[in-house]
Amino acid sequence: MLDIKRIRETPDEVREGLTRRWMDTSLVDNVLDIDTRRRTLITEVDALKAKRNGVSKSIGVRVKAGEDISAVKEEMRILGDEIAAKDVEIRELEEAFRTAMLRIPNVPCKTIATGPDSSHNRDVRHVGTEPTFDFEPLDHIALGEKLGIFDFPRGVKLTGTGFPILLGQGSKLQRALIQYMLDMHTQKHGYTEMLPPFVVNTASMIGTGQLPKMQEDMYHCEVDDFWLIPTAEVPVTNYYRDDILDADKLPIKMTAYTPCFRREAGSAGKDTRGILRVHQFDKVEMVKFVEPSTSYDELELLVQDAEEVLSSLGLNYRVLELCSGDISFSAAKCYDIELWAPGQKAWLEVSSCSNFESFQARRANIRYRGPDGKPAFVHTLNGSGVALPRLMIAILEQCQQADGSVLLPEAIRPYFGSDRLVPVK
Repeated sequence: MLDIKRIRETPDEVREGLTRRWMDTSLVDNVLDIDTRRRTLITEVDALKAKRNGVSKSIGVRVKAGEDISAVKEEMRILGDEIAAKDVEIRELEEAFRTAMLRIPNVPCKTIATGPDSSHNRDVRHVGTEPTFDFEPLDHIALGEKLGIFDFPRGVKLTGTGFPILLGQGSKLQRALIQYMLDMHTQKHGYTEMLPPFVVNTASMIGTGQLPKMQEDMYHCEVDDFWLIPTAEVPVTNYYRDDILDADKLPIKMTAYTPCFRREAGSAGKDTRGILRVHQFDKVEMVKFVEPSTSYDELELLVQDAEEVLSSLGLNYRVLELCSGDISFSAAKCYDIELWAPGQKAWLEVSSCSNFESFQARRANIRYRGPDGKPAFVHTLNGSGVALPRLMIAILEQCQQADGSVLLPEAIRPYFGSDRLVPVK
């Protein structure tokens, strides 16, 4: 969440941030109104309690002096009732204040383009060349059928639409890609690997900003009040919730493989063929905890780490800097990395790399002790390194051969144990 001092002192800047996101600026006005009423009431209660303490101290003296204190007792009763009533009102305002603060998104970085949607994103760079074929390229669904690597009908039977089954060479390739990416991030990029829980509590989902904004997109286990994770970002970032980190240990870099679960509410019928948009998928995630003054440099390095996965596989991709209306609720700045899929004739997002500044750290209370010894909020970053379904699509469609086989990128062959996927007989 944002710092309430920032909202109080520079409300117009925060309103401008919401305007750049095409969001209602009354969210700021509502917070300021609740905050003013809350602070005024706290001041009133503090004054009443001070008065009660003063009267209470005088009672003993009056009793010793033989004075009738019945009027004083009645005054104390009235003060007590008034304080109790105002304390209830304060608790209600505190809850309303927290709810209102949680609904205000991060302020977009001033350097990114202002625009309502992806049409205003900035094309940063293209890497590699679009593959050419002397035959009509197939999409991943047709290729998957030849290779025998998907079973969509039985996935529907077991669970429902959006829960595909990978078989044989397909599941082996996915396992190889996960291992390849984890090895790269840990051995070359300096990340510490974590295997976190795949379910988290509500506090964790609030900490990284999934709740309350994106509640309808999450899978909730109501009996235990647990949530299936939409990304490893949630458990990995919350690993340090309520902690104070040592400044000399920053930056802390962590990576994790997890399955991810997303209901994709409101996207029915959109990109649902094959494995383009699914409710369960695998992903390798990168998370950073950094000193605030370095966070934008660390973002560029994060993007490089994600890019190296793709460039090392020889794949054609592009990097986009997202505009103010296309970044996520919690992000201040974000880059998307997209792979070219010849069979789809489309660019497919495989990674989003974001700087959240102190937004998540403030929600999750993640701090570090700076040179002055005082705790301050770290900046958090994360990026997909990378998501598997669309990486699989790009490999299948960019590397397909005329005979229906798929010649695998050289870097992945030692992990897979062969140089290609071959059609089943």
